[in-house]
Amino acid sequence: MAVGGDLTVERLVCAYRNGIFPWFNPNEPILWWSPDPRGVIEPKQISPSRSTRKTCKRNAYQFTLNYNFSDVIKACANARSAQEGTWISQTMMQAYIRLHQAGYAHSIEVWQDKKLVGGLYGVQIGQVFCGESMFHYADNASKAAFHQLGQHCLAANIQLIDCQMQNDHLASLGVYELPRKTFLQQLKQLRDVQVSSSWWLPQKLNYE
Repeated sequence: MAVGGDLTVERLVCAYRNGIFPWFNPNEPILWWSPDPRGVIEPKQISPSRSTRKTCKRNAYQFTLNYNFSDVIKACANARSAQEGTWISQTMMQAYIRLHQAGYAHSIEVWQDKKLVGGLYGVQIGQVFCGESMFHYADNASKAAFHQLGQHCLAANIQLIDCQMQNDHLASLGVYELPRKTFLQQLKQLRDVQVSSSWWLPQKLNYE
């Protein structure tokens, strides 16, 4: 969509409100994207598999919201770097930590024996949650975090989760594709609907 600009809170919020997000490799100029089609899922459509439920019970995972945003985004960057390189550079991490401090970006953490073993983060715009990245160090921990995101979005009256671009892993979680035009129409309807900030206060989450 565009090249250049900056990663201030104001510009990022404006971009997300219009279905645009930054994605670029280190040492590249800032690149802005709005893919067609778009990977999305409604919170009510997220349902963990039987194996994920069994793993969570067996491993006694605990879940929190916004307990440790900075460590979640660092872990996502490390996981991506180990696999195929990462777009989550220090510049990106600092930008999203500022978004978190401003109340727009949020994280879900998965813990095992007081160690962070999985999680995800993203940006909330009205009744839309824009997922950015997830990671796991233990079996099914990222899938469990995704389920927790769905449950919390339902409680907070979030209507749509934007997963940006479809891939095999997201498809296995139930994510499907919408034409960009349809996604932007839905985003326009949902982006200005206020959601109470109290839903995003740091808290422990119950696995259901």
